[in-house]
Amino acid sequence: MNKVLFRTITALIIIFLYIPILVLIVFSFNESKSRANFTGFSLQWYEKLFHNEAILTALFNTIVIAIISSLLATVIGTAAAIGINKMKPITKTVIMNVTYIPIINPEIITGVSLMLLFRAFTVYSGFEFGFISLILAHITFNIPYIIYSIMPKLRQMNPNLVEAAQDLGCSPTQAFFKVTIPEIMPGVLSGFLMAITYSIDDFVISYFNSGTTVETLPITIYSMTRKKVSPEINALSTIIFIVILAVLLIKNAISNYNLRKQRLEYIASKS
Repeated sequence: MNKVLFRTITALIIIFLYIPILVLIVFSFNESKSRANFTGFSLQWYEKLFHNEAILTALFNTIVIAIISSLLATVIGTAAAIGINKMKPITKTVIMNVTYIPIINPEIITGVSLMLLFRAFTVYSGFEFGFISLILAHITFNIPYIIYSIMPKLRQMNPNLVEAAQDLGCSPTQAFFKVTIPEIMPGVLSGFLMAITYSIDDFVISYFNSGTTVETLPITIYSMTRKKVSPEINALSTIIFIVILAVLLIKNAISNYNLRKQRLEYIASKS
């Protein structure tokens, strides 16, 4: 009885969460602008979407900012994770707790804080809001996710591997790139994909730090919905949902592959 009740509640929660998305996807193929009646199948809103210059410009901005900020955040986060892992236990605990604050901190606080910081730079150095401010803001909120993706891999890694590589003739730099990086690469890739997902999806922090010259896709969609909801938004939201879903599936596939690999290695070591 408990199992049936639990499964029923779970099914209802999933239906409640995904029915709105399903409706959005269905009506992105609606022939008319109606949001209540499906009058016929059509791809016209997708065609109009790809001829909308404002949306295409915002999409380009979003992709460029997401890729650049995710790459830089991955490099910085990887270096930070390796440094934190080598700290003493008490210091490591303190630093990890401090690193966790931006994750649980409301986005509006992070967005406003960064805006005030960039505004100070504007006053004293002529810094202007735009691509640079958005990239810096996205790097800032992505770094903690990178660190938390890599730290488990560093804890699982045998610390003697690096010493063994150096005993066999590798320099510290060679040991880092030939041993440490391959061992933590699944965590690096997982963190990178997570950073791209959050960067594409972010609205609040981007809204406060974009200025007037650059708009990301979420900001453009918000501007469109304030005036009149066009079926083009349904088409755009469908594409974004599919892309994000694909990224998450790839991330989960990588995680499952690494988990199976670790199990096989553990079984092989015991036999």
